[in-house]
Amino acid sequence: MLEKTRLSPEQLAKNFADLHPPFSRDEAVTEAARCLFCYDAPCTRACPTGIDVPRFIRQILHDNPAAAAETIFAENIFGGSCARACPTEVLCEGACVDRSLLKEPVEIGRLQRYATDYATDREIRFFEPGEDTGKRVAIVGSGPAGLSCAHELRKMGHAVTVFEARDVPGGLNTLGISPYKITTDFALRELEQIFDMDIDIRYNEFVDGDRLKSLLQEYDAIFLGVGLGATAKLNIPGETLDGVWEALDFIFQAHTGPLEDCIVGRNVVVIGAGNTAIDAATQAVRLGAEHVTIAYRRTADEMSAFAYEYEIAKADGVKFVWQAQPEQFLEEAGRLTAVLFEQVRLQGVGRDARLVETGNELVISCDMAIKALGQVPILGLVSSFNGATVEKGRLIVNAETGATGVPGLFAGGDCLSKGAEIVDAVQEGKVAAKGIDGFLLSQE
Repeated sequence: MLEKTRLSPEQLAKNFADLHPPFSRDEAVTEAARCLFCYDAPCTRACPTGIDVPRFIRQILHDNPAAAAETIFAENIFGGSCARACPTEVLCEGACVDRSLLKEPVEIGRLQRYATDYATDREIRFFEPGEDTGKRVAIVGSGPAGLSCAHELRKMGHAVTVFEARDVPGGLNTLGISPYKITTDFALRELEQIFDMDIDIRYNEFVDGDRLKSLLQEYDAIFLGVGLGATAKLNIPGETLDGVWEALDFIFQAHTGPLEDCIVGRNVVVIGAGNTAIDAATQAVRLGAEHVTIAYRRTADEMSAFAYEYEIAKADGVKFVWQAQPEQFLEEAGRLTAVLFEQVRLQGVGRDARLVETGNELVISCDMAIKALGQVPILGLVSSFNGATVEKGRLIVNAETGATGVPGLFAGGDCLSKGAEIVDAVQEGKVAAKGIDGFLLSQE
């Protein structure tokens, strides 16, 4: 039987301390002074939400972090979360010209955190609801896409009601990212500036297809930001054994209770090699697992995890096994003891390469196996709507407006992308808010 972590609260606090500690005032000003303040800045162009990076860095340089926070939040109301968890290394910092001139980019993510934390900690508010338009919009899902859309709509003066299936807001931003990156407390505090815009949120409100149809009758428009559903199944023997977990369930426990109550195995195998797999593996290490292995059916070149996430896992002592396809969860007296893998070779190039069995087997002993295989889109919601189009598991929308083919129904977030970054979801919420505003004006 799996047990709670064997680590002390003090050790857990140390293990789950900030991945990137916050800047002090002097550190922030010093780092800001490194910026070249480029014209037509590549860092701004690399940001999906279009934050004016040189402007907010200059404001920090001039010792005005509140103004810097306003510059950030004006484009990305989840700027604090993105500073902690978005892949700045491949977005703004990846585009920083200092990377080529000085071999090291300006630490834009940590500067962004410095400014946004300054405002969040002091409960500084920059935005107010617009003049009431008399229009009512329903938002289904309170993740970054839904709440970004809601915030923009309130600035425009439209009334907003958010329907959330859980009893806590924020979606995976609150519950689905390991707390050494984003803590529950921070995620909820960041949302306060959104809810202070007089947004009505209704918890434990699961919206199915029939309810969605009724909402279309009750409201002037709807934004669908439901994210993704359950982890994809392997459909192999032993998948329901005690000790086989879904990655998000494993990560959720670190947000919904004390770290000392979290369950973790001594020997853990994580199946998959995306960013969620890395989070699950590193969280297992930090909870006290003695051995953690990530097993992936392809090679390091095809894994979807970012390179810096890969480096974090290796630094934490996570072992990687490549070209291993899971075949069976092995058990003894109903409890997981190992995972049986078939070793495969790749025929072709890239993620489209065909997997060819070699006939060789590999057994990895474990008392906990975590499936990090990606999630299945919740597309049954729109399956009965005339005009809604789904292709390759994605709901198709107009890229300029977020509009589906159903009049009054807009969408954004993971139900479109099948799992992207916080910053992408925020931008899709912003795009849809503009699209909804245009749609509502056209109905007058």
